[in-house]
Amino acid sequence: MAREASGGARDFARRPVRLQRRSEPSGKRLAVSCHERSMLRGPAAVWAALGPLLWACGLALRGGMLYPRESPSRERKELNGLWSFRADFSENRRQGFEQQWYRTPLRESRSPDSGSLAHGFIPSTRNSISGPTLDMPVPSSFNDVGQDRQLRSFVGWVWYEREATLPQRWTQDLGTRVVLRIGSAHYYAIVWVNGVHVAEHEGGHLPFEADISKLVQSGPLASCRITIAINNTLTPHTLPPGTILYQTDTSKYPKGYFVQNINFDFFNYAGLHRPVLLYTTPTTYIDDITISTSVNQDTGLVDYQIFVEGGEHFQLEVRLLDEEGKVVAQGTGGRGQLQVPNAHLWWPYLMHEHPAYLYSLEVRLTAQTAAGSVSDFYTLPVGIRTVAVTEHQFLINGKPFYFHGVNKHEDADIRGKGFDWPLLVKDFNLLRWLGANAFRTSHYPYAEEVMQLCDRYGIVVIDESPGVGIVLVESYSNVSLQHHLEVMEELVRRDKNHPAVVMWSVANEPASFLKPAGYYFKTLIAHTKALDPSRPVTFVTNSNYEADLGAPYVDVICVNSYYSWYHDYGHMEVIQLQLATQFENWYRTYQKPIIQSEYGADTIAGFHQDPPLMFSEEYQKGLLEQYHLVLDQKRKEYVVGELIWNFADFMTNQCKWQLGLRSVLFLIFSGWPFSSGHLFVRAVETRGKALISVSYVRIS
Repeated sequence: MAREASGGARDFARRPVRLQRRSEPSGKRLAVSCHERSMLRGPAAVWAALGPLLWACGLALRGGMLYPRESPSRERKELNGLWSFRADFSENRRQGFEQQWYRTPLRESRSPDSGSLAHGFIPSTRNSISGPTLDMPVPSSFNDVGQDRQLRSFVGWVWYEREATLPQRWTQDLGTRVVLRIGSAHYYAIVWVNGVHVAEHEGGHLPFEADISKLVQSGPLASCRITIAINNTLTPHTLPPGTILYQTDTSKYPKGYFVQNINFDFFNYAGLHRPVLLYTTPTTYIDDITISTSVNQDTGLVDYQIFVEGGEHFQLEVRLLDEEGKVVAQGTGGRGQLQVPNAHLWWPYLMHEHPAYLYSLEVRLTAQTAAGSVSDFYTLPVGIRTVAVTEHQFLINGKPFYFHGVNKHEDADIRGKGFDWPLLVKDFNLLRWLGANAFRTSHYPYAEEVMQLCDRYGIVVIDESPGVGIVLVESYSNVSLQHHLEVMEELVRRDKNHPAVVMWSVANEPASFLKPAGYYFKTLIAHTKALDPSRPVTFVTNSNYEADLGAPYVDVICVNSYYSWYHDYGHMEVIQLQLATQFENWYRTYQKPIIQSEYGADTIAGFHQDPPLMFSEEYQKGLLEQYHLVLDQKRKEYVVGELIWNFADFMTNQCKWQLGLRSVLFLIFSGWPFSSGHLFVRAVETRGKALISVSYVRIS
């Protein structure tokens, strides 16, 4: 959640490592749409008939978060590259605020005490008086870039700084609006420009921005200094949650020693994970666009809403272009419907001979201002498709869809969770080589560019919030719920127009059997449906079907299970019975379609054993085969998908049963396929396409 600049930075500087967020309850945020009840369940016919009406009644999100695209009226300047970086190793982690590091360049800040220097940092220059100021690449996680083990597991405030050179027209043209956008800062971020506090944001996986026009246009400036302080501390009320454990036994631990405890199995990477950039718009500008699509026989229907900020006297022109650049429909005004005869539908990969067809929605704003007429242009990719759920099917464009895919992580060696185009393109080439048509963004929202490639390649997405590790009663408090509602608002605001996104997932493996979970998930799911009535909502469970208090409110049951891996070790003969019983129990209780949202087994590359033993490639292959026998039967009834854990290796915390690198289902070693990647090809005639049940490991 982004906050306006106020006294927040000063207040936050006084806080200890334990983050406490300000609760800002809002009745509007908790409201539900007028037809929310009808969306909780219902056959596909209800979804199709009420879709446009429900969309019109959905909650209006405050403020837009359009992806910054260049146009005749908009420019962008990326600030990726080397930033100055400094971790605050002071005992209370507040030295940066006490010394006001944001007021002067980091390399000119007062030197830290000798205790901080003892942590192994090397100043950037021999004559530097700023102490441990490093070069840090952005985007990246800071944890694995350096050689300091204490920085790798650092918990607290880190400081980033970058001097940005500005085009002259940005600083002199008062009709230009200049915006600073941060793609992702994990976890809590405070932003200053030229020492002036401009924004705060809680949550490490979604973008936020600040209008900095007045700061850069206040005088003859050729550049501006951007400072971002980031705190990666997790508490019971953050998403994901965590706790801080203070060790007070001074015979074993130094004074003030603490560790961050988490209840999820991936490493808590931190830093500026996605691009930071500046972009411009006119002062009267297109703030947001919301589209919803449906189909009437062969005619595609595109309902649109356009929101304008900065002026009241304007005109809007809308055109829809096909892939050849031909105008197929056009309209005017801030709200309307475009009709596309003989529309090309957006189909998932391998479901149609021409999948992932995208139109372009061109919006032109013409506004009358005191300085004269100004124009703003924005182009939005649009895929025309429908989504519906019945008691036993998941339908895309009215046809049954089966999720043949994987779970993923944004994780790579050295970069951590830092966005990387070559790695992303390689992943998508591998996904298509695998024959995968879907993945879940386990367990947090992925970069916007990932969603764009999914639209382009026809890879269906279950878009998941960072609600992983919700296992403490404290994490079901009203403070936690309010933050979770805000996160879903930000996620829907960002990803609502992506045709590849077909379902929202609000959480992964929460302790949904706890008493507060029923109200928590009822409220959370209803709110998400109110924000976007056009898509089903789920969460991923590993609770018992009889005890799960959140399952009554989802549209699709997503269940994780690891038979003969997390229990009944080595006994693959029980998998078929246990898996079939799982499906039958869930379906008998809820009469909803089911996705096997996680399954798999760890494997050590090159380890062979016959008869199969755990961790051998043979055991992995045998376990998958046992799952597939049941899945192939149950998909004829009500199972609508399977997502293998996991597409690629990912970093974990160090512990005695993991190497700090947990890899499930190997396919690639050092970036290239090896033999086990070709062992698990499963072509099932009833599926019509091959599903390659494999994954790969990235080790450099």
